[in-house]
Amino acid sequence: MTGRLPILRVLAAALFTCICATALTPARAQTAFYIAAPGEIAGPPGSVIRAEQMFGAPGGAASWRVLYRSTGLGGEPIAVSGVVIVPPGPTPAGGWPVIAWAHPTTGVVPRCAPSLSPFLFPLIPGLRDMIGRGYVVAATDYPGLGTPGPHPYLVGDSEGRAVLDSVRAARDVPGVGASNRYAVWGHSQGGQAVLYAGILAQRYAPELNLVGVAAAAPATELGTLFKDDLASPAGKNLTSMTLWSWSRVFGAPIDSVVDPAAIPRVDMLAQECIGSIPDFFERHMADAFLAREFLDVSDLTEIQPWRGIMEANTPGALPARIPVFLSQGTADRVVEPNVTYAYRDELCRAGVRVQLVELPGVGHGFAGYRSARAAIEWIADRFADSPAPSDCGN
Repeated sequence: MTGRLPILRVLAAALFTCICATALTPARAQTAFYIAAPGEIAGPPGSVIRAEQMFGAPGGAASWRVLYRSTGLGGEPIAVSGVVIVPPGPTPAGGWPVIAWAHPTTGVVPRCAPSLSPFLFPLIPGLRDMIGRGYVVAATDYPGLGTPGPHPYLVGDSEGRAVLDSVRAARDVPGVGASNRYAVWGHSQGGQAVLYAGILAQRYAPELNLVGVAAAAPATELGTLFKDDLASPAGKNLTSMTLWSWSRVFGAPIDSVVDPAAIPRVDMLAQECIGSIPDFFERHMADAFLAREFLDVSDLTEIQPWRGIMEANTPGALPARIPVFLSQGTADRVVEPNVTYAYRDELCRAGVRVQLVELPGVGHGFAGYRSARAAIEWIADRFADSPAPSDCGN
């Protein structure tokens, strides 16, 4: 059997990729639920515009698809969609604690919203555990997924506000009974999102009580991430999606860095939904094309305005009062381990209490699932007011 183990692992990984791809292929297109009139968008961030019941949540939980108000990059009111999942049973005294889940990459166009997927619930790592422990789960789609796009992909303030407002939305759905105590938990792009939620929390949502931030293989140093990823087909896919999004969100000229012959292919890839950053649906034809013709520049990270956008969306340290849990697979080739270790060191220098869990032999796509139990146990200790552990100095 030992000779067959590598093959079995490859097959298991391929099956996981196919499940993710199938699950995130929407069963239906964007509907009127996701479209808010200007008059509907006006209102406090996090307040709910509309909600509709969903079915299929595990553990006897109730769930709602929600459309809620948030804040755009220019400070303007916008609508964001997501899902709120509520444990069964009577609401405890003080309300249910909330965990805001921030998903990894699913795409950059509206139809790629996780809330549109008929298989959303299995794609939230640790969901059964969270429900069983009595936590409300708020799962944002982020702006431009579900709601009109384009999605501001890997844009920290946009993601962070959407995460924080998803907690507010959970508190605003009638009958949910969510408390103001919450934690945030995310993977990959979602790891970047929850780090920005931690950075923004006190200023943007001071009425809420953030007890901790948990991030699996987060996107942190974007310049290094892009340099590393350009060496792989999956990384080129990631970069093409990012450039497509930023060219529309920030008006950055994509033809200043992308070969004109590659732009139609980049446009095509932007319309496809994916399961997570490393999966990319085995898009071999696109991979082969981008390997031949893609960037017109030798170092994207040195070209403005792209460099400035990368720097502006690279998270710095969180306030020292907010403890952080990080997990990182040692076999990750999308977010290299050294990038996460360097971010851990930055947090430590800022006085943040950080626990980092290494996942031996785990690649990027599995980091959230393989660390979910440890992350949720860590969050449970934060809700219990236990002193946060720290690996700083070890």
